Amino acid sequence: MAFETLIYEIKGQVGILQFNRPKAYNALNRQVFEELNQAMDMIHNKGNLRALLLTGGEKVFAAGADIKYMADLEPLEAENFITLINKASDKLAALPIPTIAAIAGYCLGGGLELALACDIRIASESSKYGQPEINVGIIPGGGGTQRLIRLIGPGWGKYLIMTGQLINAQQALQLGLITEIVKSEKLLGRAMEIAEILQAKSPIALRMAKRCIDNGQDIDLATGLEFEQKMFSLLFSTADQKEGMEAFIEKRKPQFIGK
Repeated sequence: MAFETLIYEIKGQVGILQFNRPKAYNALNRQVFEELNQAMDMIHNKGNLRALLLTGGEKVFAAGADIKYMADLEPLEAENFITLINKASDKLAALPIPTIAAIAGYCLGGGLELALACDIRIASESSKYGQPEINVGIIPGGGGTQRLIRLIGPGWGKYLIMTGQLINAQQALQLGLITEIVKSEKLLGRAMEIAEILQAKSPIALRMAKRCIDNGQDIDLATGLEFEQKMFSLLFSTADQKEGMEAFIEKRKPQFIGK
């Protein structure tokens, strides 16, 4: 499938999806989100991928939604647009494979909301983060008031959303917004290293782990523990569990097949 605002390629069993509006700092307009929805459907249906890398390249991740596009929207048009945004974010979050956001430069507004929908976030030293919607008289609408709070807590979440201030990579690392900082020229290489680590794991076990973690955020502890117990037990019906434990006993690397 050909895209105009995205670049999609596959290396091994890792999908790489890159925003492609460099002259606009990868600002996210309707076309970007329409194509992102199509890409998520395509990736979800491609059963042989083991991980997805989301990036804007080495200079900028995404500098938020396109304000020029949004400026004259009527309320119903705004609702349709934000519904499209949330569909893309939700599809990204719901992918059964691990997702990695490789963040360089600005990661603002809708760009940050998409990064929050990923499982792992690594960043360059120059990266900057924020939810600046308040500065133009609106609030985050693509998950910022929900996913950001769940990740870094209400204190810092309210600060970023209510002040519209930006933070740098070191602050983002301290808050747990990102997990690693690397030099700009090494960002995509490091992201691929992580993807390759994930690619070598059992895809079924990764899927189960992701479900347990994501489901556990919205239920009580006892229910979450029971769900984890069921998923743990279910994995003993898989060939990957047998292979993994036999490889450990035989002191060799396991060859997982996803069955």
